[in-house]
Amino acid sequence: MSGSSSSTAVFRCTATGDAMITKRLPEKDAYQGFREVRDFIMRGDFRFSNLETTVHNFESCGAARSGGSWLCSPPGVLADLRRFGINILSAANNHALDYSYGGLERTIHYLNQAEFPFSGIGENLADAARPVYLDTPGGRYALIACTMSFHPENMAGNQTAALPGRPGVNGIRIRKRYQLPEKQMLQLKEIADALRINFKNDIIRGEGYLPQLKEGEQPFGELMFEKAENAQIVSSVDETDMKRITDAIAEARFMADYVVVAMHTHELSGESKETVDPVSIEFSRRCIDAGADAVIGTGPHLLRPMEIYRDRPIFYCLGDFIIQLETIQRAPDEMFARQQLDGNCRLDVLFNARSGGGKRGLSYDPVMYESVIPCWEAENGRLTGITLLPIEEHFSLPRSRGGWPAVNNRAGILERFAAKCKPWNVEIRIENGLGIVSL
Repeated sequence: MSGSSSSTAVFRCTATGDAMITKRLPEKDAYQGFREVRDFIMRGDFRFSNLETTVHNFESCGAARSGGSWLCSPPGVLADLRRFGINILSAANNHALDYSYGGLERTIHYLNQAEFPFSGIGENLADAARPVYLDTPGGRYALIACTMSFHPENMAGNQTAALPGRPGVNGIRIRKRYQLPEKQMLQLKEIADALRINFKNDIIRGEGYLPQLKEGEQPFGELMFEKAENAQIVSSVDETDMKRITDAIAEARFMADYVVVAMHTHELSGESKETVDPVSIEFSRRCIDAGADAVIGTGPHLLRPMEIYRDRPIFYCLGDFIIQLETIQRAPDEMFARQQLDGNCRLDVLFNARSGGGKRGLSYDPVMYESVIPCWEAENGRLTGITLLPIEEHFSLPRSRGGWPAVNNRAGILERFAAKCKPWNVEIRIENGLGIVSL
């Protein structure tokens, strides 16, 4: 049997950003603006979102560390995402283990129970890294989801003949090299010696439990610096993790007609969250080089540019699709402790303390409530069209009714996105309230 797709196959995809959905959609018509968003999403056969929450009935303890807030949503939100037309999910992100391994396992249980295709988390690393497939009348799609933002203990572990693997995310580790000129290296050594910050590791290194220092290296606690001409941080993708992704792409390429990689990251470059970091560029382009047809980025909660690389789209961040951070129903003691509060305090006290009475945070920045939903078509791997729908998640409404997406073509969202993309050689014209990417 041939593994090639039909010469006339047309693939249609729509993608949304982070779905931080913590409350249920109202019944029937849901809310004003719901239908327009749903109808646009339904233009695609492959209809994606990033599930940025855990899904269970608080059946597990909160983890010692979280992705920021400890997010947990009732299992019914999966049906609500279906109502938007979403039919495939990434679950790999920095919130996947907010409620420890038990919360992850319950999320997997409810996703399976809802028969919702998902990728990026699993009972072990092989499970988390495995592509998930979506069969449609127009062809078979594959999704491979991963995250660059996670605590080390949240990465799934390999299963062996001796022991089961560790539940977790399909993590992409980033290797960072910290470089300083010789003069600053000497200053760093003086500071390290004065603080005695390296003494413990020096003893352990002497016993052979840490690698011996190479010429030009200077440790500073857990960080390792090396001598260079300029002060800089050089980041790169861990090659073991990159190979795991490219192997998954190769398998998916054999099994499916159209392969999408979802990348979740909070990596920064410079002083703005909107700037694309070099490691995201490296990773995304290497995925395309390995055979992926598209890369969807999520994470920083605002729009980053898109580019077209080798005639394939890379969306470096699609911002938020749903943002409901202050309507979680419970929170563990650790979340209160961050604000120097007792764990038995009320949630309104917690959120007012964190936001300074509504003056700071994601929930109070209108930029975090603006996004676009792309719909693109490809034939034989080549792009034939990309249309962008501007949305805004009801920033002006109270938290009890806000956070849901609605079309907004009056707030300059498309104009600002087009300006971000122009340096990436992507031209966007605006017609009838939609963005049209010139190919």
